[in-house]
Amino acid sequence: MRIEANFSVLKDTKVHEHVVRFMLGGLVTMAVGLIAKRWGPVIGGLFMAFPAIFPAGATLIEEHEVRKKKEIGRDGRLRGREAAALDAFGAALGAMGLMAFALVLWGFLPAHSSWVSLGLAALAWMVVSGSLWVLRRS
Repeated sequence: MRIEANFSVLKDTKVHEHVVRFMLGGLVTMAVGLIAKRWGPVIGGLFMAFPAIFPAGATLIEEHEVRKKKEIGRDGRLRGREAAALDAFGAALGAMGLMAFALVLWGFLPAHSSWVSLGLAALAWMVVSGSLWVLRRS
């Protein structure tokens, strides 16, 4: 599978889908804020790793696949679930990279400048996520 940007799919997205993403993202962010307020920033920070947009994105991916298959007279529910599962797998790989980012930042920030710490953390994120992406093929 090649990684690429496909901007032509933007024309298939409807305004209400963006509203759903915005609302669900806001609700997840609000829930994380309440968790942080109740149990502190360390616990709240763990929940910030949950991508706020993921739940809406997964449901919209499934809807798009079902709709595309329905247009040609087929049942697209299985294809929709598979597409959402693939997106979830990619999100999990990215989350592992995000965990590496957080660990490097946590370790380096107290003793080094913020620019150095952020640069190393971003590098760790890219290396971990990229390595996991390559390893998934084997």
